[in-house]
Amino acid sequence: MNPLLEADGAALPARVKIVEVGPRDGLQAEAAHVPTPVKIELVDRLAAAGFANIEAASFVSPKWVPQMADGADVMASVTRRDGMIYSALTPNMRGLEAAQAARVDEVVIFGAASESFSQRNINCSIAESIERFRPVAAAAKAAGLRLRGSVSCAFGCPFEGEVPVQAVQDVVRRMLDLGCDEVDVADTIGVGTARQVAGVFDALATVTPLSRLSGHFHDTYGQALANILAALQSGVSIFHASVAGLGGCPYAPGATGNVATEDVLYLMEGLGIVTGIDLDAVIDTGDFISRAIGRPNGSRVGRARLARRASGGARS
Repeated sequence: MNPLLEADGAALPARVKIVEVGPRDGLQAEAAHVPTPVKIELVDRLAAAGFANIEAASFVSPKWVPQMADGADVMASVTRRDGMIYSALTPNMRGLEAAQAARVDEVVIFGAASESFSQRNINCSIAESIERFRPVAAAAKAAGLRLRGSVSCAFGCPFEGEVPVQAVQDVVRRMLDLGCDEVDVADTIGVGTARQVAGVFDALATVTPLSRLSGHFHDTYGQALANILAALQSGVSIFHASVAGLGGCPYAPGATGNVATEDVLYLMEGLGIVTGIDLDAVIDTGDFISRAIGRPNGSRVGRARLARRASGGARS
C-alpha cells in the first residue's frame, strides 16, 4: 500500500480549508450578465453550506470586468456570518478603498510567474506588478485586513509553455515580502500534472511553510483532482474550488473552468479529511447557479448525485 494513503491517514492533513471562488473567479468568466440577486443568493447559499472563506466580489474597473461591477451591492446585501472571511480582488488603491467601504475581510492581489502572461493580463512586467501592489498591500495591512496574493501560471503559460520553478519561488517570495498572509499557487490554464505539482510545492517548501500556500487548480486537461491529491501528499492543506465548476481562462481554448467544489469535497470525504462543508448543500447550490445562468453543471459528482435523486435513489 502507498504509505501516503495508509488507513490512519498520518501522511495527509486531517483537515483542509476549501476557499470557494465561484462567486468571483467563476462568474467573472460568464459573458451574459448575472443578476445581482442571483449573486447574493449564491454567496448566501455557500456560506450556509459551511464555507469559512468565500471569494465574493472584485473591485476592478467595470470597463475590464463588467460582470463584477455590482460588487458593492453584493457585499451590502449578503447575510454576514460570524467568523466568515469574505474576499475581494483589489488591483489598485481605488479598488482597495471600494473593498474597505464594502466591509470585506480579505483583499486579494494578483501577479504571474510568467512575464508574457503578466504583460497580457495586467499590462506590466512581474517586477512592475509587485511595485504597483506595494501601496495596496501596505494600506490593507494598516487597515487590519487580511491580505492574500495569487500567482497565476505557476505550472504553465499559454505563451511560454512550462514555467521554471525558480520563477514561481521568486514571485511567492515577493508576495510574502509584501505582507501576504496566504499565497495562492495557481494552475491558471490547467496544464499541470501530479509529478509537476509535487515538485513545485516541494520547492516552495524551501521558501515558506506550506501552511501559507494554497492550491488553485483548473481542470482543462482533467488533472485537477490528481493534482490536488499530489499537493495534499506534499503537505498543502488549503485549496480553491468553484461550485459547479464555474469559471475558465480566456487564454485556454476548451478550458472547462475551475475544479468543481463538489468533486473536491467528494475526494476529501473519500480520504477521510474533514472540511466542515455540507456536500449535499453544495450540490443543491451548484444546481441552483447552473439553472440560474443557463449553463451545464460542470461537476461530475453534482450531476451524478442529482441524477440519482431524480431516479428516486437516496439523497447521498
